[in-house]
Amino acid sequence: MRRRLPAAALAAAVCLLAAACQSSTPAAIQLNPTSVAPKSAQAAAKYLAITPAPGTKDANPADGITVSARNGGKLGNVSVHTSGGAVTGSLSGGGDHWHSTWTLDTGQSYTVTATGTDAQGHPVTSTSTFTTLTPSTAFHTSIYEGQGATYGVGMPIMLSFDHPITNKAAVERSLQVTTSKPVIGAWYWDGSQELYFRPRDYWPAYTTVSFTGHLNGVEGAPGVYGVHDLTQTFSIGQSVIAVASTTDYHTLIYVGGQVQYNWPISTGRTTMPTPDGTYLTVEKSNPVRMIGGTKGTAGYYNELVNWAVRFTYSGDYYHSAPWSVVDQGTTNVSHGCVNLPPEDAQIYYNMAIPGDPITITNSPKGGNWDDGWTQWFLGWSQFLQGSATHMAVEAGPSGSKFVSPSSLPADTATAPVGTSTAGNYFAG
Repeated sequence: MRRRLPAAALAAAVCLLAAACQSSTPAAIQLNPTSVAPKSAQAAAKYLAITPAPGTKDANPADGITVSARNGGKLGNVSVHTSGGAVTGSLSGGGDHWHSTWTLDTGQSYTVTATGTDAQGHPVTSTSTFTTLTPSTAFHTSIYEGQGATYGVGMPIMLSFDHPITNKAAVERSLQVTTSKPVIGAWYWDGSQELYFRPRDYWPAYTTVSFTGHLNGVEGAPGVYGVHDLTQTFSIGQSVIAVASTTDYHTLIYVGGQVQYNWPISTGRTTMPTPDGTYLTVEKSNPVRMIGGTKGTAGYYNELVNWAVRFTYSGDYYHSAPWSVVDQGTTNVSHGCVNLPPEDAQIYYNMAIPGDPITITNSPKGGNWDDGWTQWFLGWSQFLQGSATHMAVEAGPSGSKFVSPSSLPADTATAPVGTSTAGNYFAG
């Protein structure tokens, strides 16, 4: 027999049930507004400082961008927005400092956004929008190597500047070399407007080389800035190395590290000796008109010469000389060139490309610096002395970095196929 609850008791039970259902949902808690609200720009800068400061109109692009955590703040992420070149950077100081990798573009606007936390762990965001200066004087840089061209194993990277460079170390640090095979090298200043990169030893055959000059924004001299970047990719071909003895009257041609040819030659006569040194092939042509001496005298000549490969600016070539075949292998009768039998000259001509090493030995005449591409006149230690940083460069597929020369592995390359002989331009 069912009993009915009084209406009042029933209403109380409904209320209790409703209360029980409601108690299963947590009550909302009002958070401290300052813990979630963004910090003001001034407050954020207390913990994440950006240089250049907001509103700067003539920031020095050579200084780059720096973001620093301070007053207990922690740095999280840094992003840079610009219509110019992309800006990369890296953390240092245990993650408390960020600095851009390369210089900034001149005359460019940047917005830097840094995120992190304040001393209490609350999120903060700091920003800075600024513009770099537009220089009144700019330097421009050119590279000798042609895009996609192929060169010999001795070929240096050759840069020319249209203004004298006094801040040489800053320019060197802006340069990146990427190679398909590991390479050790260094930069060398020939005066203030010519800069060369040469490997410690000859390039490995069939290496792809990519050069990037992050020169936009580099202050090359007081008030003189680079205003453009420079990129180029080229290749190293097979190893073809010539060594000529002025006393043995023969030249050896090494291909791929092995002697492939041994040809009779005639080099410069006693009054016009072919100069000692390790040179590089500069150019070739078939034929070349060679003119020398004083017109109307016994020493004058004006000849078309076939299969001619040039290795000095002053006019020394490996070339065909059918008129001296009788002397080749026994006597020096040329005006300074290396005379070859016609068939042999043609073989060498067909192989030769710019940058192939040519070494002249045992001459009574020393070679002259800059009479051709003479970077291999110098031994490795001498070449290092021409760097403003005095650092070696380790290059590979991931790019290049400066390293102390004392940290390098021992050099096992030997002349003439692996490298040149130090001091090779002194007369024999």
